[in-house]
Amino acid sequence: MNYDEFSFFNQQLAAMLRDGIPLEGALRRLCEEMRSGGLRTELELLETDLAKGVPLAHALDARKLPELYKQMIRVGVESDNLPGALTMLADYYHWQNNLWVRLKGLMVYPLIVLFVAFLVSTFCTVMWRKILEPNLFSLFVYSEEGMDRSISNAGQLLLHSWIFPLVFGSLFLICLTIIFIPKLREKVRWKLPAFKEASVARVASTMTLLLKGGVNFPDAIRLLAKLETNPIVAADLQRWQENISQGMKKFSEIAAKNCLFPPLFVWIVSNAGEDLPTGFQRSAEMYQSRAFYRTEIALYSLLPISVLFLGAIVLSQAYLLASAFEIFTFLS
Repeated sequence: MNYDEFSFFNQQLAAMLRDGIPLEGALRRLCEEMRSGGLRTELELLETDLAKGVPLAHALDARKLPELYKQMIRVGVESDNLPGALTMLADYYHWQNNLWVRLKGLMVYPLIVLFVAFLVSTFCTVMWRKILEPNLFSLFVYSEEGMDRSISNAGQLLLHSWIFPLVFGSLFLICLTIIFIPKLREKVRWKLPAFKEASVARVASTMTLLLKGGVNFPDAIRLLAKLETNPIVAADLQRWQENISQGMKKFSEIAAKNCLFPPLFVWIVSNAGEDLPTGFQRSAEMYQSRAFYRTEIALYSLLPISVLFLGAIVLSQAYLLASAFEIFTFLS
């Protein structure tokens, strides 16, 4: 789902509802201006169900929309403040889009470098083998008769030049596997700098959204545990629920033992006292800033690292070229 488009949609829908436009008419008008895709299809089906008289809560159940979105819409309807809930959702998805776009850029750049390195090394390896492989056997025959060892080593290096595309291709496939397999992606997401801060910020912002929307604290934790795909995070949230059921009131006691949530996160929320929405909001803002900072540092660092990396590839291929020239000189 395009969170940026979804955010804009919710902003416009909230404004139209405040102006007194019925929900069905507002949905119909906004869907007409959206580009084709899964989001537009789901919203058009939602508008069709509402036009048939289906209650909003039941119409949402059948749609493939984020569970958090459905819950907040229900809260907005129950509190008779649907425009307010839509506005909060718009801000939430706008923030999510800004953060994850930067993190995706952080992932894409190394993938491009690895892929280019794989293509260059593969091309060079194929060319070396087509040009030199017919002569490699004679090289080693000559080496047994006293050929200079440097030429023999160069021939061996050319013979094993397939190692370069194998290494780069393997690294590229490992990165793709981590990105496209959800379980691996979730494990890595909570361990890498910038991604971990962004994940903590997402949890904090989700709690802020639910609590400000009128969901009580235990129910907000329960919903967040259902939404969380990382089993370790879900276990931490389950532990929070157990502590609440045992009568613990202070957040510092509720979240005393965590596997992934850092102590600083617990300290910031605890300092807000009973005003938990403010505490989670402060934590979300702080970890969002840390994620942005780490992302910027990583992006600035990747450029010189990539230049050095590609430079090493060029030098290695230049060495192979020099070795090939030396071998041709010897054979001629």
